[in-house]
Amino acid sequence: MTTIIHTKNAPAPIGPYSQAVKVGNMLYASGQIAIDPSTGNIIMDNIQSETHQVMKNILALLKEAGMEYQHIVKTSIFLKDMNQFAAVNAIYGSYFTSNYPARETVEVSRLPKDVNVEISVIAIL
Repeated sequence: MTTIIHTKNAPAPIGPYSQAVKVGNMLYASGQIAIDPSTGNIIMDNIQSETHQVMKNILALLKEAGMEYQHIVKTSIFLKDMNQFAAVNAIYGSYFTSNYPARETVEVSRLPKDVNVEISVIAIL
């Protein structure tokens, strides 16, 4: 059974895709960038605040699907500049306490809306 996940607590898609799709007990969340869903503004004061907003957006999708961070089994992190890896890694890591998800982090030449970080997740209930 496939369910499209949509919440006003995460940014609306900026293209022809869903915020997340739940298939059975698996959640596939589209990449999140640092858009504040309450204002529509991009949070780019610094990489720390940008990463926190991304993680908040991910949590909103998880909650809409009845999940939490501990249900994440896989993440993909896309960085505009790998020199920001340590800062992003520190913020990202603070959202988990144990049983860290599998993950890759890659540097890309450009991200939507010219942000610095985008993160997508797969979670299981």
